[in-house]
Amino acid sequence: MPFELVYARRAREDIEKLDRVVQKKLSKKLRQFSQDPLAFSKKIHDPVLGSYRFRVGDYRVMFDLNGNKIVILRVGHHREIYR
Repeated sequence: MPFELVYARRAREDIEKLDRVVQKKLSKKLRQFSQDPLAFSKKIHDPVLGSYRFRVGDYRVMFDLNGNKIVILRVGHHREIYR
């Protein structure tokens, strides 16, 4: 059973700023990752950003797991997301 994707307000704002091609790629990958999120993610050492991250090309998706929900917290380019 796939996990439900829930977007924080800040994550939606981050996604809206991205190019349409990147948005489509991100959407496709997140649907794929929702089948088994821990198989595709890495644990983040700094809990301020979130618990886990996905890598989608040059972009990182920071998220937490809450039951059967993937709560997307932030989305950004790898050079800037960790700042």
